[in-house]
Amino acid sequence: MHVVFPRPRSLLGDKHSVSGQQSSMDARQLKVEAARAALAHVSDGMRLGIGTGTTAEEFVRLLADKVASGMTITGVPTSERTAALCRELGVPLSTLEETPELDLTVDGADEVDPELTLIKGGGGALLREKIVAAASQRMIVIADSSKMVETLGRFPLPIEVNQFGLRATEIAVAVAAGNLGLSGPVTLRMTGGQPFVTDGGHFILDASFGRIPDTRALSNALHAIPGVVEHGLFIGLASAAIIAGGDGIQTVHAARKPGSSTDHDVA
Repeated sequence: MHVVFPRPRSLLGDKHSVSGQQSSMDARQLKVEAARAALAHVSDGMRLGIGTGTTAEEFVRLLADKVASGMTITGVPTSERTAALCRELGVPLSTLEETPELDLTVDGADEVDPELTLIKGGGGALLREKIVAAASQRMIVIADSSKMVETLGRFPLPIEVNQFGLRATEIAVAVAAGNLGLSGPVTLRMTGGQPFVTDGGHFILDASFGRIPDTRALSNALHAIPGVVEHGLFIGLASAAIIAGGDGIQTVHAARKPGSSTDHDVA
């Protein structure tokens, strides 16, 4: 199955094309435009998963304006970072324990392929992001056009791992990748000279494979490693992607039913 990205089109229609404005937009402005388009899918009373990362933060800011104007939503954040921003801006929050079924999740991505398979986890929240996305009826991805790729892998794949047995897990990841013909450095993510620790207390390995032709096979191989908690391949979870670029706003829909074939299925 292969879906060709459609010719970019403005969500506002041809007569209100934003292409002229966006040709001079910087990266942040593109993220704002994608977030603004996603906000149109949020309706009063929704149970909303709220993503993590710079693009998701633009969505939170716009959502906060709607809430201040009277919109009622219940938000479930995918990270402590997102939760803190929501509290600061007055976006009401719940937890998956209190609100285990969600109507919609809006989140960013590090890479998006034509089938809406994603690489996520650049912000370090991939485990919670995947749990929240899986609990949602729909997931809308927001990104700028630089995140669209034909084949995933240019962005290093984040792999969340247990701290215990780290070296054994690193070796197992490299062996599993090699069995699939993948190679490249697998490095421990660091911050301030110390290993980066996720909200769940885990480490992250960043795997620079360059190109991942068979995401399903890699997903299954990584899930078979005991020390791997989760990985950043999101397969079968996104129902649509809203992409902002120099030619306007582009919406790409999944060619299969979201959730019908997720990255936890066995190939």
